[in-house]
Amino acid sequence: MFRFNVYKSLNTIVKYNSKELFILNSCNYKLYNLSQIKYFKNLCNVDVVTNTLSSDFQQLRNFSINMSDTEDKKSELKKRLTPLQYHVTQEKGTERAYSGKFYKCTDAGTYSCVVCDIPLFNSDTKFESHCGWPAFNDVLDQGKVKLTKDTSNVGANLLLLIANPGMIRTEVTCSNCGAHLGHVFNDGPPPKRKRFCINSASLNFHPANETQEKPN
Repeated sequence: MFRFNVYKSLNTIVKYNSKELFILNSCNYKLYNLSQIKYFKNLCNVDVVTNTLSSDFQQLRNFSINMSDTEDKKSELKKRLTPLQYHVTQEKGTERAYSGKFYKCTDAGTYSCVVCDIPLFNSDTKFESHCGWPAFNDVLDQGKVKLTKDTSNVGANLLLLIANPGMIRTEVTCSNCGAHLGHVFNDGPPPKRKRFCINSASLNFHPANETQEKPN
């Protein structure tokens, strides 16, 4: 049985539709009529090919839709966020030390994700760490953030990793939208001993006396 493996290359998508075979290669469309391709006439049963590919095509279609949604989301975020906010939250960037607007903020309130505005940290847990970024010794709820090992400092250099195991950091991201927030270290004050080192660019601040408008 002749079978297409459409996942061999992401640059080529083979799609059968009625009596025509479309080959989409790097967004350049070429149309072939099956009657003109003896190879396909001899080896392919149209019904078999259609049935074989239908499931794969649905997955590819969903993949295409998801990619489109991702591009739309990126475009929307670039319009809504500042270049620095986008770089930090979407590209795992880091703002310059001591430059963040919340580094020296001592006001009472809640810090939320700049992308989805979910509450993350309370001002009661903020402390001066002299590291150059806002620091918190705890989160409002452990389920609001995701912790992931970050080996970007060592890359694929195993010798560097062996010699400096402390270079492996723990990345902190928003569990709701996936925005990069910063990193967490085990050198904070008691009793938690945690230091959530967070970029100001990844945060919104809501003062404690801020009035929340209730829907009618």
